Parts: sequence; structure tokens; C-alpha cells
Amino acid sequence: IPDTIPCLLSPWSEWSDCSVTCGKGMRTRQRMLKSAAELGDCNEELEQAEKCMLPECPIDCELTEWSQWSECNTSCGKGHMIRTRMIKIEPQFGGTACPETVQRTKCRVRKCLRGPGMEKRRWKEAR
Repeated sequence: IPDTIPCLLSPWSEWSDCSVTCGKGMRTRQRMLKSAAELGDCNEELEQAEKCMLPECPIDCELTEWSQWSECNTSCGKGHMIRTRMIKIEPQFGGTACPETVQRTKCRVRKCLRGPGMEKRRWKEAR
């Protein structure tokens, strides 16, 4: 029985780049069988894989939808209304920052009938 000829293998290639550009991924390397397969079985592995970790992926800010506009804050004359939205996900690792979460707009209710002194008093009571 002829002796089995040892496998002739090329050196391992360099490790490939990580399969992702950020976060957790995999990388691989290969080598080639140099001896003819007919000369005997060769059970050596020809590919290896391992985990690789790059800096965390940026996480962008995420917000809820805008609320409905509030009631006008005065019962007569000029005032303002606001609407708000909440931050669902805070930005991390250089993700995009959160835009405004409160918007204000002018509103105008029917004209005030009495003098301005009256309006101030009513505003204080409402608070």
C-alpha cells in the first residue's frame, strides 16, 4: 500500500475585510490545495471564518408624530398655540441629532370687547 502523500497547501490568504462597515460582522481567509486530489484524501480546511467588530453603528434620533395643536392660550385677541412631539430614540455614536420637539404658531380669537386691563386679569385667573 503506497503511503498517502501529505497535503500540499498554499499559505493562508490575508483576512478579508470585515463584512460590515460598523458593528459586528465576519471575516474569512482561504488557502488552496496544491497537490492533486487523486494522490490521496486531504481533509485540511481550506477556509476559515471569524467574528470581527467595528465601531458601533450610528443611531439616528427618532421622534413620534406631532401632537394636535393646543387650544389658543387666550380667550380673545392674539395668542399662540403649541404642538409637541416626543423623542423615541436618542441619537448615539454620531447619529443625526434631534430636531425641534415644540412648535409654536400665532392664533387670533374674536376681538376683546373690554379694555386691555380686563384681559390681563382674566389671563391671571386662567393660570
